[in-house]
Formats: sequence, structure tokens, C-alpha cells
Amino acid sequence: MASNGTFSKNTEQNDEPTASSSTNSPRSSTSRPQHQPFVIPNEGTYLKPAAKQAYFSDEKVLIPQADQTSFSFRKLWAFTGPGFLMSIAYLDPGNIESDLQSGAAAKYQILWVLLWATVLGLLMQRLAARLGVVTGLHLAEMCYRQYRRFPRVILWIMIEIAIIGSDMQEVIGTAIAIYLLSNKIVPLWGGVLITIVDTFTFLFLDKYGLRKLEFFFGLLISIMAITFGYEYIVSAPSQVEVLEGMFVPWCKDCNENVLLQAVGIVGAVIMPHNLYLHSALVKSRDIDRRQPKKVSEANFYFFIEASVALFVSLIINLFVVAVFAHGMYGKTNQDVLDVCVNKTMYDDAKASFTDAHNNTDLIDADIYKGGLFLGCTFGAMAMYIWGVGILAAGQSSTMTGTYAGQFSMEGFLNLQWPRWRRVLFTRLIAIIPTFCLAFFTRMEDLTHLNDILNAVMSLQLPFAAIPTIAFTSCVAIMGEFVNGVTNKVISILLTIVVITVNIYFVVVQVETAALEGGLLGLVCIVGVLYLLFNLYLVIHMIAFMGNQRFMNNRWIQRFVLPSQNSFAIKNANSSYARISPNVDQENDVPFGEEEDA
Repeated sequence: MASNGTFSKNTEQNDEPTASSSTNSPRSSTSRPQHQPFVIPNEGTYLKPAAKQAYFSDEKVLIPQADQTSFSFRKLWAFTGPGFLMSIAYLDPGNIESDLQSGAAAKYQILWVLLWATVLGLLMQRLAARLGVVTGLHLAEMCYRQYRRFPRVILWIMIEIAIIGSDMQEVIGTAIAIYLLSNKIVPLWGGVLITIVDTFTFLFLDKYGLRKLEFFFGLLISIMAITFGYEYIVSAPSQVEVLEGMFVPWCKDCNENVLLQAVGIVGAVIMPHNLYLHSALVKSRDIDRRQPKKVSEANFYFFIEASVALFVSLIINLFVVAVFAHGMYGKTNQDVLDVCVNKTMYDDAKASFTDAHNNTDLIDADIYKGGLFLGCTFGAMAMYIWGVGILAAGQSSTMTGTYAGQFSMEGFLNLQWPRWRRVLFTRLIAIIPTFCLAFFTRMEDLTHLNDILNAVMSLQLPFAAIPTIAFTSCVAIMGEFVNGVTNKVISILLTIVVITVNIYFVVVQVETAALEGGLLGLVCIVGVLYLLFNLYLVIHMIAFMGNQRFMNNRWIQRFVLPSQNSFAIKNANSSYARISPNVDQENDVPFGEEEDA
């Protein structure tokens, strides 16, 4: 049972009776014979017995059995993988562009925002991973059981919007990278079309085994670290200023534009669909959830792995911010053009670094301009290396986004599509508007679309954060691994801060768009509905945290809580991780078998 890529067959799904194996309706759970063996809900529950799940359907990584109780690097290696795949969302092209824009606008002064946004992301990812480890169900599967049908469908739609928005950013980043690397031979719209083919190509890699797929993702992260690290070395920013910006939470003489960049960092770093992704990825390890010691051990090693992965992503993001803080801060378009004189990319720079004020405006940075700037300042090699890094970011993010979409669809809708169909569905939705922009408009329109997409994804954050906190704070779901009071308070406060910041960012974007008349009225209506749905989720969360007034309120029971919910179960602490000792009692039912009214 070595940890270097050994697997066990995932037979739970086929061997264990599920709700769908006996009947097509969850309602039949209440008519189960009184003395039928208790069914522990797992990743196969409510799914067709022979269905094939994404990512880990046929094999799971075995965890080595070590005699010592101390820290084991062999075990850490066995658990390594899910956290690094999760961390790729912190390195997608949208994040990279947000990094370079913050560096160009504020120099090193808001690096501390990047640091604390990553810490907050780690706290939320920890909760999502614990949910998957303790219950054997990922976040979307849990939503299927603990929300009524209508809010569940709304949640799914919101997460799909986030996934498609992220996919569009990845398409844009990949197309720009191909445009740079091909020396404009492949036009932007051609790069957009290429992303259809390359995504399918990379997705076939999972046929070679789970560990090999994880190794490939690790290779892409290494490419990003090397390429962006190279730019950091050649630009040679002040290390003292970098450290000061990282650890001194202050921004002297910062204007509204810098504040928006800080908000943009938070919105770009914490991806809502990433919580759904991470809670599912941890299920790829063979963990005996009937033993609390094994569950606790898995939580411990997954947290260490996620911490290391997000530390690596923080360093890579730091490289990008520092490079453009050192080179672009306070520079005008004319300053860059002066550097580009007699360089091969001068004509491209002249077309990009321009404004209506005789090139005296400060640089409006984006991924493409960043590549041109590096080429003019440090040579063509720096531009091509930048393109390779962006290409790695786009490709890796595309693949993890596909898995997130697959898990979301499987969990929320109990619907399993072949992976090619799932990829085609999300990729076409992302490509059609992106292709139109690339074909009919300018490069600036394509790159500025990233700002709009960051705002859209910021709006989706509550639809991942609130369910995550609700489920991990419910003793009937988590048992002895439920969030403590301190953890609840910290996670709720930090989530409120992030959501407030993101809503502010979206409001500013709407104001900047100068909407009027019917369009403004439509935005206001959508905003009111958005806030009401958030209120619904908060009420649901408070009830799941154990508030008796909310739990016993007949209106909440009728319209918010599932018809047969976690609070009706006796011996709730053992309902998921271990077998209930009271299976013969009339009112004991498998946890979360919902009956929609």
C-alpha cells in the first residue's frame, strides 16, 4: 500500500444500495422496511449505480498505514494532489491580470490585500475539504439533500454562471498567449477556436491514471512558477519594498482606483466554484470514514497540503504584482513607447499604448500590454516566457473548471453527462461571445472583459460560502468535526467582509457603465432578488447552525428547511461518519433523504 500512485477500486457506488437503485423517487426512502440495514449516504447516493463520476470514478489513492503516530511524509505525499488542483483557480488568467493591474496602479502598497485574501481563501477551502472528508459528499451533493428544489436549481444556475465566467477568462488568456507566442500569426479569434481542441486533448490525460493527471497539473504550476519567477528576477524589484507591502496593512495616498484594484484582488482570488471543486477532489483518497482517527488524520494532511499549495500560488501572484509594480507604476503610455523604440514589437506597442491625451495618461494595464512591456524592457525572450506562463495558467484553469462543472451538475441535478458533452456545453457558451469580441472588436475590448467577469463572479461568492459554512457548522452533518464557536465567528465575519467588498466592487462597475432607463431598472430588480435570495440562504444557515427559534419556526420549516431534514435524526453525531445504532427505530431515516413539498 505504497503512496506512490497506488489505487483501490471505488466499489462503494456499485456495491452499496442507493436511493436510486430501488426507485426513481427520493420519496420512497420513508417506506423502507423497518429492519433494512442502515445505508450510509456517500458519493453514490442518489446517483445511478453504474454511473461514472468525474475524476476518480474507478480508482482512489490508497493511504499508507504507518505505525508511528507522528507526522509522516509518505502519508502527506498520498494526500498531495487535490489542494494543488484547487490552487490553480488562484492562478487563472483573471487573477494574473488583476495582479499586474494592482501593481501598475498601487505599486507594492496592496500586496497585503493579496496575502490576506489568500489566507481567507485557505480558511474557506479548509471548510470545503472537511465537508467532503467527513461526509463523503461534496458540496453540490450536500446541497441536493439540504435545499428544496427551487433554491437548489437557483444555486446551480449561479455556480454555472461563475464557471462559465471563469471559462471565458481562461479562453481570453489562452487566446492572448497564443497570439503572443505565434508572433501574431494566429489571430485572436483563431486562438479562441484552438481552445476548443486543446481542452479535449488534455482531458484525455485522466485515462492514464489519477496520479499522472495530478502530476501534469503540478507541471503546469511549475511552468508558471518558473516563467513568472524569471520575470521577477530580471526585473529585480526592491525586496524591502515588497516585504513592506506584504506585511504592512496600509496604503498611503491611495485613490479610488487603488481601492477598486484592492477589491478586484479579493474578487479574483476567491472563486465560488472552487469550494465545490475542492470538496469533491478530496474524495479521491481512500479514507475509512467510520474511524474518527482516520477522518481527523485526513483533515490534518489535506490542510497541510492546501496550505503549501496556496503558499505556492501566493508566491507566483507576488511575482506578477512585483514585476509590474516595479516597471509600470507611475508610467505613462509615452514612457513605454520611448523604451520600445528600435524594438521589434514597437509597432504593436504604438497601437496598444495610446490614449486621447497625446499618450500622457497612465498605463491601463492588461495581459497583452504586460507582454509587450516585458518584451520592450527586457527583450523578446521575456515576452515569450510571459506568453508561456499565461498559456499554462489558461490551460490548467480550463481543466479544473471542467471538473468543477461536472461535479456541480452531478450533485445539484443528479445528472451525469459524458465529459466531452460537459466540456462542449460550457466551452461553447464561453467561446461564442468571446469569439465575437475577438473577431469584431479590438484587443482592448477583449482584455477589459476580464473586469466585467471578475464582477460577475464576485456576485456568486455567497452561493458557495454560505452553504459551506452552514453545512460544516451543523452537528447533524459533521458530528464531532463540526465547526467550533471561534471557527464559526471567524468564517462568518470574514465572509461578510468579502461579500460586502465584492458587492461594492459590482456597484462601482455598474455606476461606471452609466446605465440609464429600463436597463438600470432591470439591474435594480435583479439586485433586489439577489439580496432576497442571499437572505434565504442566511436563514437556512442560521437554522442549520442549531438556532432553536429558526428551527422550530413553522414558516421556516415549510419554506426553507428540507421536508425531512437533519434535525429529525436521532443520534445525529453518527449519522454520516459511522453507522447509526438505532436503525430499528421507526423514525430513523438516512440523513438528508429529502422529500420536496
